[in-house]
Amino acid sequence: MNMNNLYFEKVNCNLCGFNGLKKIYSMPDRLYHPDQWFTVVECQSCGLGFVNPRPTFLTMPYYYPSSFYEDFERNKKFHNKRYRKEYEVFKHYIDNNDYKGKFLLDIGCANGDFPRYMISLGWNVEGVEISKNSKPIYDFKVYNQEFTKIPVNYPFYDVITAWAVLEHTHDPMSYFIKAGNLIKKGGLFVFLVTNFKSVSSRYLFREDIPRHLYFFTEETIRKYTSSVGLELVKVDYSDSIYTMFPVNWLLYYFYRLRGKKLEYKNIPLSRGEYFLKYQLSKTIFSNFKYAAYLGKNPLNIVSMLFMPAFTKYQIWSKNYGIVTYIAKKI
Repeated sequence: MNMNNLYFEKVNCNLCGFNGLKKIYSMPDRLYHPDQWFTVVECQSCGLGFVNPRPTFLTMPYYYPSSFYEDFERNKKFHNKRYRKEYEVFKHYIDNNDYKGKFLLDIGCANGDFPRYMISLGWNVEGVEISKNSKPIYDFKVYNQEFTKIPVNYPFYDVITAWAVLEHTHDPMSYFIKAGNLIKKGGLFVFLVTNFKSVSSRYLFREDIPRHLYFFTEETIRKYTSSVGLELVKVDYSDSIYTMFPVNWLLYYFYRLRGKKLEYKNIPLSRGEYFLKYQLSKTIFSNFKYAAYLGKNPLNIVSMLFMPAFTKYQIWSKNYGIVTYIAKKI
């Protein structure tokens, strides 16, 4: 796929259907196509955030090269720890902690390592993975199609998981509806998304645009779940599974105190952007050059020094950029 085959579309709010939208910010695809810019808007009726205009569904593979999935292999040790933490999130919500014979479906299973971990614990597991660039899976059942189109149409699963998936979809409501239909009574829908109320998501350009298409808050998630017969039983603002560091948080407040809006052009280049701009390879010398670049502005140094403390404050105040939800089928 090349630039001549890219198509874009404008959409109304996925949650309430309203077309009254407010621009929040614009930013480029920082990972793969820095020359392409996208706009994030907010529904003025319900508060849902989303990219608009956005790449069409058939255009999205252009933004998911095979290198996107290589991280699962490069950082296998990290991801293996993550899988254990993901299970820890919901295992206490399983009746009597008895998972023998229970069925779990993992949406967006990528290379399949989380399902394999769950299989090793005795679960019956299936997966859903739509990308053709992910690693083929042969050792357990995987539906290589959209979750909403898998050939299961009745309450079959005890648990459905979606780790950092819903923000990537073109129609979150259809995912919630399908999950509500496939989960047994008393079963769980466990999912992790970013938090649009956080400083990181809303003001610091930390979302992975345009792979992230939708941005949720606890309020919008409650509307989604309640509309499909699911009841939230846990909301966890935490960095234990994924992180969204509030990089440049002090710069944001500096602009805010001056009555100005922080734009993407105002923030320092990321390490990857800096290396790309100056055609640097990943060496110690290059890292020193990047550190010197950041050090030109004292705010960058102070911001980095106090970022761990600010992160803890975000978690304590329930404004962190990552949230895990557990919803039970009523």
